[in-house]
Amino acid sequence: MSALDEQLAALTTMSAVLLRAEWLRLHKVPAPAMTTDLLRRGIAHRLQERAKGGMPSGTLRELGRLCRHYARTGAVEAAQPSRIKPGTRLVRDWGGESHHVVVLERGYLYRDENYASLSQIATEITGAKWSGPRFFGLIKRKKAEVAHA
Repeated sequence: MSALDEQLAALTTMSAVLLRAEWLRLHKVPAPAMTTDLLRRGIAHRLQERAKGGMPSGTLRELGRLCRHYARTGAVEAAQPSRIKPGTRLVRDWGGESHHVVVLERGYLYRDENYASLSQIATEITGAKWSGPRFFGLIKRKKAEVAHA
């Protein structure tokens, strides 16, 4: 049995007082008012997260963006597909020239050079800061922006 398995098994026998102490140790804040079952689940999640890694940073950023959108508008927005399949070719005409980008497993290929983001490529092409996904037509302009453009 692994150390994580032992920790998870120990949670089933802990009292509410011990669970609250464990919550404080792991989360660095006092436990919220919740049932012992939910305390166990929250502690188990944190233990697994520490042992096996948490959510990818991109996922956390997207969740934060969705929460801010909800707080601002009260509307739930469907998440955009965050991944373009490797091998996809993006094409954009700019400055009288056709620019081709190939999506790689990690990053993008433009003019035989690897880039970490589409925004780097868009900046390279235009000489100005751009949202790469917007520049390549992967994100549409919002209606309010279109009306004022």
